[in-house]
Amino acid sequence: MESLVNSPVLPLILMFAVFWLFLIRPQQKQMKKTQEMQKALKAGDEVVTQSGMFGTVVSLDEQRVTLKTVDGSKIEFLRSTVAGLANQK
Repeated sequence: MESLVNSPVLPLILMFAVFWLFLIRPQQKQMKKTQEMQKALKAGDEVVTQSGMFGTVVSLDEQRVTLKTVDGSKIEFLRSTVAGLANQK
């Protein structure tokens, strides 16, 4: 029986481990952080959407968030399109 060290499977396992460690895991952490921020939104928060629109949260429900822009207009967005808080660095 061939040992695992001499097996061609070992490099594949190592490549997957490195790929997961440096690419998949950080992306999962960032996605979880963004989802938590989206769940914690409340009226009065200043946010930026994925498209770059800045606004202040006026109202929200499970799926939608209504933002008030600088000129006073109100625009509805999907809650999942909020990329982050505008005053965060």
